[in-house]
Amino acid sequence: MTHIQNFINGAFCDGAEGKSFEKRSPLTNAVIATVAEAAKADVDAAVTSGRRALKGGWGKMELAARVALLNKVADEMDRRAEEFMAAEIADTGMPAGVARHMCARGAANFRIFADVVKNVPTEIFEMSTPDGRGALNYAIRRPVGVVGVVCPWNAPLLLMTWKVGPALACGNVVVVKPSEETPQTAALLGEVMKAVGVPDGVYNVVHGFGPGSTGEFLTTHPGVNAITFTGETRTGAAIMKAAADGARPVSLEMGGKNPGIIFADADLDAAIEGTLRSCFMNTGQVCLGTERVFVERPLFETFVAALKTAAEAMKLGEPYAPGVTMGPLISQEHRRKVLSYYAKAVEEGAKVVTGGGVPDMPEAYKGGAWVQPTVWTGLPDEAAVCREEIFGPCCHVSPFDSEDEVIERANAVQYGLSAAVWTRDLARAHRVAAEIEAGVVWVNSWFLRDLRTPFGGAKQSGIGREGGVHSLEFYTELKNVCIKL
Repeated sequence: MTHIQNFINGAFCDGAEGKSFEKRSPLTNAVIATVAEAAKADVDAAVTSGRRALKGGWGKMELAARVALLNKVADEMDRRAEEFMAAEIADTGMPAGVARHMCARGAANFRIFADVVKNVPTEIFEMSTPDGRGALNYAIRRPVGVVGVVCPWNAPLLLMTWKVGPALACGNVVVVKPSEETPQTAALLGEVMKAVGVPDGVYNVVHGFGPGSTGEFLTTHPGVNAITFTGETRTGAAIMKAAADGARPVSLEMGGKNPGIIFADADLDAAIEGTLRSCFMNTGQVCLGTERVFVERPLFETFVAALKTAAEAMKLGEPYAPGVTMGPLISQEHRRKVLSYYAKAVEEGAKVVTGGGVPDMPEAYKGGAWVQPTVWTGLPDEAAVCREEIFGPCCHVSPFDSEDEVIERANAVQYGLSAAVWTRDLARAHRVAAEIEAGVVWVNSWFLRDLRTPFGGAKQSGIGREGGVHSLEFYTELKNVCIKL
């Protein structure tokens, strides 16, 4: 059985208190690894090693050398792509095709931000002075210091490197706290960092849980200068409170209850294909996924019937098996949550178009965290499954009659992460996209990402923006230098 350790100051180690916890397979619920739990002393050691690296080789390294190292990290990740993919699949149960894409994006994040940091501009202003000689003001970027990186379990490598990549590119050091559900790829990245010569203390990994454990130790540590988090909204709020002590900056990408809006003039086949992906990709465990679908009334019955057919054609099973399009949920605990919403939908009067329960899996997988892809209709917008984030492979489909109506209904939740709009009317697309309260709006597509663009949420879906130069605003501090001439 695999034993996964913390990675502190360039070395793998167990926790100072000798504690460990089990990691179970989402596919079968069998124990596949033990994980060393970091104690408070381990978090302190990781932060201390990071501060030492800031003052030493990493902090004094020229930009060109730092960028070259990050490209070596990406190259080594590509060389070991099959190992990363196997680790990601073991932790999450996602189909191999999904895992391959996620892992490739993980390596790409280092290359993208290595390029961005080389080319980011600052500013310079000339000003007059009373003596007529003038002055120059120019800005320079400096790293914020030790960054605490608190990661989710749904796309572990991709979302972790989405933060680690720009943090390191800007000259910071990181202490990464992966989800207890998905510890393996963060640890494997430690091997890569060591292999390519990233200085000790620059990249640290501490495993454990949230309150009263590693997550709390990290987010309350006075030596952590900034905290970046992706995950559930209540956890993000707790991190924000912890960060208030010391007035430390936070970047929070949190929950969503994202709408998909399909107008009657939409390309039906494209809208079905896009909505199917946005509802069920990665078993619905995608922060940008669609759980509320609004369809203009003339197309409603046709759309629901087509989505039902497409959902029922999805194949659940072993990640490497040909044609498998959906895996299990991350854990038994999360399955209990999702199934509770499946039951609640029926209690509230939903029509179950398809799914709504547990699939009949082969004997080897009966213990896994499997649920059926599920589509409902018939509920009011006030129903729990139409307002609360479920984070499972499910959606509710409602008809609408006007543009103004659907905009109001789409915005009538506490979240504002993303939306997808399907229409052939270009003017309408621009109008609706501008009115939707969300950080990302797709038109006639979903999950189409240029990594240079700003990414983040509105309302209770987050604070701050990531991507391209927007990430650098969080991972650097701007210093103005005024030179009297």
